[in-house]
Amino acid sequence: MPANLVVGAQWGDEGKAKVIDYLSKDTDIIVRYQGGANAGHTVVVGGKKYVFHLVPSGIIYDNTVCVIGNGVVLDPDYFLQECAELEKSGFRVSEKILISDSCHILLPYHRMIDEARELGSSPERKIGTTKKGIGMCYADKMLRMGLRAGDLLDKEGLKKKLEHILDVKNQELVKYYDLEPVRFDEIYPNLLHFAERMGKNIINTIYYLNSELEKGKRILLEGAQGTGLDIDFGTYPYVTSSNPTTGGALAGSGVNFRHLKDVIGITKAYATRVGEGPFPSEILGEAGDVLRKLGGEYGSTTGRPRRCGWFDVEMIKHSITVNGINSLVLTKIDVLSHYESIPVVIGYELKGKRLDHFPSQGLEDVKPVFADFKGWKDDISGICDFAKLPPTCQSYINKLQELVGTKIGIVSTGPDREHTIIMK
Repeated sequence: MPANLVVGAQWGDEGKAKVIDYLSKDTDIIVRYQGGANAGHTVVVGGKKYVFHLVPSGIIYDNTVCVIGNGVVLDPDYFLQECAELEKSGFRVSEKILISDSCHILLPYHRMIDEARELGSSPERKIGTTKKGIGMCYADKMLRMGLRAGDLLDKEGLKKKLEHILDVKNQELVKYYDLEPVRFDEIYPNLLHFAERMGKNIINTIYYLNSELEKGKRILLEGAQGTGLDIDFGTYPYVTSSNPTTGGALAGSGVNFRHLKDVIGITKAYATRVGEGPFPSEILGEAGDVLRKLGGEYGSTTGRPRRCGWFDVEMIKHSITVNGINSLVLTKIDVLSHYESIPVVIGYELKGKRLDHFPSQGLEDVKPVFADFKGWKDDISGICDFAKLPPTCQSYINKLQELVGTKIGIVSTGPDREHTIIMK
């Protein structure tokens, strides 16, 4: 059976969790393939809201197995806390979740260095990280200075590796950042506690996933953030520290590319961005505040207000190209019911010349080219039939589909699982 992928087509926060939740009812295994606890996925079921950080949102379904892939950086304390909260809500997390033995472990010094670097940066060099240590953990992974989940299953081997790592990292903390060193006897027991709690769940998920696919199981791959924050294809350096895109899904799960069937891109009917970096369609001032309030655009993990902008055709076309997206999901269309006229960015100009693609550099210097579309001013919340949408709303959706050159397969008209239109 195939593996399908849900990927963010903007700068994250597109509503991936709702789509993953909707698709999970027909899926056997949900895989989180990159990112860390800085991401927040929100699902609303029957009016009740659940926020997920590391645990895949498919945990809500009794029939699904959830996997933390090798591309994730796992904060053990945060993970256990999240599991405990979900189990209080009645979800059998420890029975249904598997952790890759190749998944890297995020440790306290990662958070310390992350915060020190961000606070010490000049205003023009700030990235806008959540200071949760995600980037520092990925950096140690590339420096071959990391601990992996499988290391926690060998007490003596873990002790030797951790002692060596702390010898190096404490010199960095003290000499470079002027911080207190971290103590072995504070970290080691916590890692043993995590291994005691979750050791039975740590396996070779790469072998497991490909074996299950061969047996006919259905897999859904989910990531954090979006294409605009990809370390390679996003607005560098204002990006995350991993690859949320299709290539990252394969590398971060180990799923053989021959199994991948559908790549489903998620985009809002407008656009948002958190943190620093260029944002061509951004709405500044009071108008931006209005859209933020209408859409409830505040980070589900940090509570940070999101920057808001209009739908950007060039951004979505870039995402379609990079990811191989063959179907789009349009979320939060109901938020635009406030507007009589809806601007859309249909292209970029740089130094008076029209660009024919999304630029790798210099996005902050482009001038967006806008087209205006008629709004509908009717409350469409919860509508589940495309034919029941106002004609101007139907026209807006059809025009976006035409502009980006890819079909829109699903339209979301509200936060609840049932507020969904399946396009014919």
